[in-house]
Amino acid sequence: MTVDSLLVAVLLDPGTSAALTLAEWDLLVRQARRANLLARLALRLRGRAVPAVVQAHFDAAELLATRQAVSVRHELAQLAGALAELGAPVVLLKGAAYVAAGLDAGEGRMFSDVDILVPKPALPRAETALVVNGWDFDDLDAYDQRYYRTWMHELPPLHHRRRGTVLDVHHTLLPPTSRTRLASEHLFEQLRPLADWPGLSVLPPADMVLHSATHLFHEGEFDNGLRDLFDLDALLRQFEAQDLDFWDRLAGRAVDLGLSLPLHHALRYASRLLGTPVPAAMFETLAPAAPGVFRQGLLDFAFGRALRPQHASAALPATPAALLGLYVRSHWLRMPLPLLVRHLGRKAWGRLRPPEETSVP
Repeated sequence: MTVDSLLVAVLLDPGTSAALTLAEWDLLVRQARRANLLARLALRLRGRAVPAVVQAHFDAAELLATRQAVSVRHELAQLAGALAELGAPVVLLKGAAYVAAGLDAGEGRMFSDVDILVPKPALPRAETALVVNGWDFDDLDAYDQRYYRTWMHELPPLHHRRRGTVLDVHHTLLPPTSRTRLASEHLFEQLRPLADWPGLSVLPPADMVLHSATHLFHEGEFDNGLRDLFDLDALLRQFEAQDLDFWDRLAGRAVDLGLSLPLHHALRYASRLLGTPVPAAMFETLAPAAPGVFRQGLLDFAFGRALRPQHASAALPATPAALLGLYVRSHWLRMPLPLLVRHLGRKAWGRLRPPEETSVP
């Protein structure tokens, strides 16, 4: 076990913690905190011998994760009430969905906002209902408002005036201009209602994996990349154990939704980096969507560096270049080149001008 792989090694095999020195424990906590995985690490090591000074960090992380889960459940009740008259599905995504559905991926999961998905035709009604019930948009100039509402897959972020909670409202999973052609019309076909929050639902297991994969592998910033990869690992292991036909369902839904490529990436790196058990037949099924040899090599190089704790001790050679390349790739995936050039040029120009002079081109 090397220093750069310390966190992953202990999360995958908690027994290795028995041989850690105090200096290694210190580094382990630093890596876990940086990767937003400290509470999950604390849960994995519960009941094992841990130095008292480390246990104090673990106790605090578990307390924070528990308090956040309670707060999220309360927030879901408020959302359910605010959107009760919407007359359209309201689907929880990512961390809030994992917690609400009682999934293993939700245990010790830390997140900063609640994400929901509603059909695009219901978006104006949802926006009105949320504003009436205390949510406000961040202060954005006219160009950024237009950017979100014309080209993005979500509204601008909302904050609740009294509770301070952050809400992201999506109408699909990827920007309409994305190079990945998502069949959004299929997203609301197999929803799982949540009995504790009438009107709220979560995606079915296969779609939940596909959303997690799509989010991670279209991402341009990887502060939480390793956390999100562990989310995928937990989802895949749990759903496989619960459904003998899960892998077939997953492959079929990837085709239905047009998400075979992000699923290929998710299974490749989860199995390579975390040892997630993936049937060989899945890679054969997804082979037509896989990148060519040269492009795959570049992606392996980049994601092998990005999907690690973003801590100096875990960095590999050329990590900054890999992260920059993935940041550029995320924008390339998000919109066609003419629109991308215009957008980046507009944002660069806006930084050079006083805010009051900024105008929509």
